[in-house]
Amino acid sequence: MRNSTTLLRSGPTAAAAAALALTLAGPAAAAGISVSTTGSTVSVSTTACTQINGQWGTASLLGSGQASFSQGRHVALSGTASGQSAAWSNVTPGTYTVIVMCSNGNTAGTQSVVVSSSPSPSVSPTASPSRGVMGGIGGGSTDYGTVTMVAGGALVGSGLVATAWYLRRRGKPRHL
Repeated sequence: MRNSTTLLRSGPTAAAAAALALTLAGPAAAAGISVSTTGSTVSVSTTACTQINGQWGTASLLGSGQASFSQGRHVALSGTASGQSAAWSNVTPGTYTVIVMCSNGNTAGTQSVVVSSSPSPSVSPTASPSRGVMGGIGGGSTDYGTVTMVAGGALVGSGLVATAWYLRRRGKPRHL
């Protein structure tokens, strides 16, 4: 009976350890290539290929209904020994599979990518302000002049005097 209790207690621990091992091994298998999208452009990069006869290899973009490397849109890899890349432009929205085949015949990796129909954000240059930020106490965006400032100061001052007078009168006891 004691052995079954130990197995019940160690079972979840063993399952968690196995799941962790599979999780850590998963990205390593897909680490051969990196795929990204920007608008309607799909890019792939890798460091897995070596140059043979001046060629790094070929990347293929497979759409729906395409099952083999030869059916996709091919682009030759370009780059250096530290990294190779390829890109496809004007890709319509949908789900695609990218396969990279090195010039030695080995597959560097396979990865799926989704191209969305949302337009990429565009950044347009704007003119910078000539005088900086106009912040401050009231009238930060317009200069009202001395007369307006004196009138506003007089109103604030008279409000303070009236408040002090009212509070002072309330504090005195009233005798009949």
